[in-house]
Amino acid sequence: MPLVHHARTARSLATTVLRATVFGATAAGMGLLARAAWGIPSALGASAAAIKQVANGSPQFEGGTFRNRLPPEVVRPASFASIMVAVLTRGRIGEPNGPVPLVEPRHPTVAAELAVTWFGHSSALIEIDGRRVLVDPVWSDRASPSGVVGPRRLHPVPVALDRLPPVDVVLISHDHYDHLDLATVRKLVRGSRAPFVVPLGVGAHLRAWGVPAERVVELDWDGQARVRELTLTCTEARHFSGRGLTRNTTLWASWVIAGPQHGAFFGGDTGYTPAFAEIGARFGPFNLTLLPIGAYHDQWPDMHMNPEEAVRAHGDLGGGLLVPVHWATFNLGFHEWSEPVRRLCAEAKRTDVRVAVPRPGERFVVSAPPTQDWWSALA
Repeated sequence: MPLVHHARTARSLATTVLRATVFGATAAGMGLLARAAWGIPSALGASAAAIKQVANGSPQFEGGTFRNRLPPEVVRPASFASIMVAVLTRGRIGEPNGPVPLVEPRHPTVAAELAVTWFGHSSALIEIDGRRVLVDPVWSDRASPSGVVGPRRLHPVPVALDRLPPVDVVLISHDHYDHLDLATVRKLVRGSRAPFVVPLGVGAHLRAWGVPAERVVELDWDGQARVRELTLTCTEARHFSGRGLTRNTTLWASWVIAGPQHGAFFGGDTGYTPAFAEIGARFGPFNLTLLPIGAYHDQWPDMHMNPEEAVRAHGDLGGGLLVPVHWATFNLGFHEWSEPVRRLCAEAKRTDVRVAVPRPGERFVVSAPPTQDWWSALA
């Protein structure tokens, strides 16, 4: 979730404040501000002090914050103004030219050997060797601490959260709002018994939101957890974290999901890194990779991969089938809505990489991936 996301949220909040100011100290104006601010303190999550209790001792934690192993490529100061101008003048670029087609999934009673249901953005259900892994579930209307301001969904959720089959584990990549959602977490706590496996520090957010401590497993990079017959390995990613003004108090990660017979890789949210080749050498090859392809920009190459880099990372990992995530649902970049998947498919064809692009909600077994081009009509 790059600078543009925070800029848009700030712009939305500024608009709300301006409207309230115009209304004056009226009930309507005060109500507008109250709705924008409602729930924000809780959504921000745990304090830095609570997070630090589990972060201390990590090789990635230094001076009170987590750091990437690669030096960051910092946005030039002069570029901040140009980014803000682009945010304010971009119009409808990044939105689909019509309703996004949705599919209400039908899940079998018994999980498949290898199947995927993509719900939009980075939320997906991975079926592997008879178990179900729910990754980065976000069911709220906005990727924001506020229910009134911030990036809003470009399509509805394809299925209600309580209509999902029982899941064996919930896997979180990092604490940005488009990957970790308070309302969704609370529903999952009430509606399932699945443990949450998360990077270091993210567990403090969950415990602050009422997730029982025994259902939270926190891992550093290279740490592993065993859930039923699955081995989950927390692996390196190149990104950042933060739910407020302070960045990098919690760790970000990609994930290796290994069953008795199959392996999958979930990239979460990341820029390209040579660590993918190391992960592929240690844990690959993978039958399936889910890799982010959207919200890329030259100003934040170490935050988000572009589509061509996703194909490269897939090759580094020894991937079989590539399923793109982190696109189509929240408008967090400056590119056109369908540009990421068009570029991905072109690069995949050039390099002979197998790609599956499901519609939001579409479940498929990896041996029979969807082939329909449903996105070009919305360009």
